[in-house]
Amino acid sequence: MRVSDTRTVTTWLTDMDGVLVREEDPIPGAKEFIAALRAQEVPFLVLTNNSIFTPRDLRVRLLRSSGIDVPEESIWTSALATAQFLDDQRPGGSAYVVGETGLTAAVHDIGYVMTDQDPDYVVLGETRTYSFEAITRAIRLINDGARFIATNPDPSGPSAQGMLPATGSVAALISTATGRAPYFIGKPNPLMMRSALNRLEAHSETTVMIGDRMDTDIISGLEAGMRTVLVATGATERHQVQDFPYRPTRVVDSIADVLPFVSEGVLPEEA
Repeated sequence: MRVSDTRTVTTWLTDMDGVLVREEDPIPGAKEFIAALRAQEVPFLVLTNNSIFTPRDLRVRLLRSSGIDVPEESIWTSALATAQFLDDQRPGGSAYVVGETGLTAAVHDIGYVMTDQDPDYVVLGETRTYSFEAITRAIRLINDGARFIATNPDPSGPSAQGMLPATGSVAALISTATGRAPYFIGKPNPLMMRSALNRLEAHSETTVMIGDRMDTDIISGLEAGMRTVLVATGATERHQVQDFPYRPTRVVDSIADVLPFVSEGVLPEEA
């Protein structure tokens, strides 16, 4: 039996899709989990690889469709993490951006010039209206020397009509044409976790990451030095956990099972 971990938990990070909501339907316990964090004034962030929407958009969508009230400042997207990375690497630079409002607003807010004339970066995000013209322009700019950044490596995403190609698929197309692989900012890159911790001024030793995917949420949380909780309401099922060479701190049925740990301020390890 493993020795119980007695470190306190002072900060929580959680994925959104598969943990709090499924499509736009709330997962039982999600509303109460967020409400408990807010009532106890526990710092937290809801993380998503989705770069389409701004935090304000996501807040309204969550509240209207699911009744989950997450403050705008408590939502951290791959678009925001990407913009922060650009600002850290090359302040005041320029970029050719392929994406929607969530990404273009984030890049604009850091003071970047968005241009298709000799940009420092080509930045690829998710969009429901990928343009062949925009992709062709991105390929030519990368071939001319622009650095290639992408918000996240997810190859597909869900929609009411079925699966849609996402950033990873389009990045693969551009990489095939240019021979240049992008640097992905979002999960499973632990950089996104680190940027979230920095935003909260939190420490990995006292932070827990909750997710539904072993290959993105759990691995990036682990590599960022955090304890992790896998919920069995999304992509990874309980029986699949044993297939991975790493393990989460705990596996639970749903976010509802995490609620007691918020009040207790601890996360006991499983035997």
